[in-house]
Amino acid sequence: MRFDRDIFEEILITITRNKTRSFLTAFGVFWGIFMLIALMGGGQGMQGMMQSQFEGFATNSGFIWPQATGEAYKGFRKGRWWTMNLDDVERVKKGVEEIDVITPTLSRWNRNVVYQDKKSTTIIKGLYPEYNQIEQMKIQSGRFINDVDIKEGRKVCVIGDRIYENLFDNGEDPIGKYIKADGVYYQVIGLTKSNDNINIQGDNSESIIIPFTTMQRTYNMGRNIELLCFTVNPGVQVTNIQPKIEGILKEAHLIAPNDKQAVMLLNTEAMFGMMDNLFNGIRILIWMVGLGTLLAGAIGVSNIMMVTVKERTTEIGIRRAIGARKQDILQQILSESIVLTTIAGMAGISFGVMILQLMEIGTMKEDGTIYPFQVSFWMAISTCMLLIALGLLAGLAPAYRAMAIRPIEAIRDE
Repeated sequence: MRFDRDIFEEILITITRNKTRSFLTAFGVFWGIFMLIALMGGGQGMQGMMQSQFEGFATNSGFIWPQATGEAYKGFRKGRWWTMNLDDVERVKKGVEEIDVITPTLSRWNRNVVYQDKKSTTIIKGLYPEYNQIEQMKIQSGRFINDVDIKEGRKVCVIGDRIYENLFDNGEDPIGKYIKADGVYYQVIGLTKSNDNINIQGDNSESIIIPFTTMQRTYNMGRNIELLCFTVNPGVQVTNIQPKIEGILKEAHLIAPNDKQAVMLLNTEAMFGMMDNLFNGIRILIWMVGLGTLLAGAIGVSNIMMVTVKERTTEIGIRRAIGARKQDILQQILSESIVLTTIAGMAGISFGVMILQLMEIGTMKEDGTIYPFQVSFWMAISTCMLLIALGLLAGLAPAYRAMAIRPIEAIRDE
C-alpha cells in the first residue's frame, strides 16, 4: 500500500468533511483501546499489590495444628483433644523425604510488655531460626534469632515495629535495651518492619519473637508444640504429601485413619494457586471486555465508511471513468480506514498510559515502592499492530463496495 503527500491530503479532506461524524466514529475506537489498556494495566497493578502482601512468604509451605478428634478409635472417645510434640517434628522429617524445611512454633497472646514507664500488649512467639525461611522477616535493624540463642536459651527478642512505636521514642535505637514481658526481661536484638503479608499466629508488627528453647523454659511448656511449619522441595506439591504427613501423625497419636478433622493442615500452596487462577480469569475477562469494546468501535468505523462510500458514489465513478484502477480505489478507502483507526487508537493508548501513570503515583508507598500498573513496551507495540489490523478489516467491506461501482451507474445515480 502506497502512502504519499497527495494521499494524506485527500484522507485529511475526507475525514474533516464531516467533523462530527468522524469524531464520534473515532471515539468508539479511542474508548475501546483505552478500555483495553486501562483494564490490562489496572489488572496487572492489582495483581502486583496482592502479591506484595505475600512478599517473603514461602508459597510452597504448609502449617499443621491439632484439633479435637472426629472419630472414636482404640478406646478413645470422639472429641478427644491431642497435642503435638517435638517428636512429631522428627517423625515427619524422617518419614517425608519431600520436605525441605520443618520447624515448630509456640505462642502466647495478649501478654503485657513494659519498657520504663511505657507498656503495651503483645504476642510472644517462640521460633527457631529456620522459620525465617518460611515467613521471611524484614529486619529493620539488628538481627534475627540464631542457633546460639537456641542452644544457650538466651533471653533475647526481636520486636515488631508497632511494639517499638508503643515502647520507644521516635528515632530511639532499641537494640541492646531491655524490655519486660510477663515479668521476664529480654534484651532487644532486632527490629522487624511490617510488610503487610500473611502472618502466622498473629501480626508480626505486634509480636515479640524469642528463641524457642527460651519460651519452653519460661512458660514450662515441656516438649509440646502448637504449630508445625514446613516447606517442600522444588517440584513437589504440598497436596501430594499431605496424606503422608497426616498418616504419620495419626498413627503416632492413635487417631483414626479416616478422621478428617483431627489434623488440620493449611496449604498455602493451594491458596496461592487459587489466587493465580483468579488473576488468570481476570486477565481473560479483561481481554474479552477490551477486545469486544474495540471490535464494536471497528464495526462503527466500517459502518461509517460504508456511508462515506455511498455519499462518494459519483466521485468514485468519475475516478473510474478517467482511468483509476480498482486497486487505487481499494487503496484509498483502506487508507482512510487505517488512518482514522490508528489516530483514534494512538490517542486511546496515550490517554490510557497517562491514567495508569497517575495510578502508579497514587498507589506509591511511603518507602518508594511502586506497583506495576504500566503495560509493557511490547504490549503497546502489539496493541498498535492490532489497531492497524482492525483498521484494515474495518475498511475491507466499504473498499470492495467502492470497487464494485461502475462509472455508468454512478452517472445514472447522479
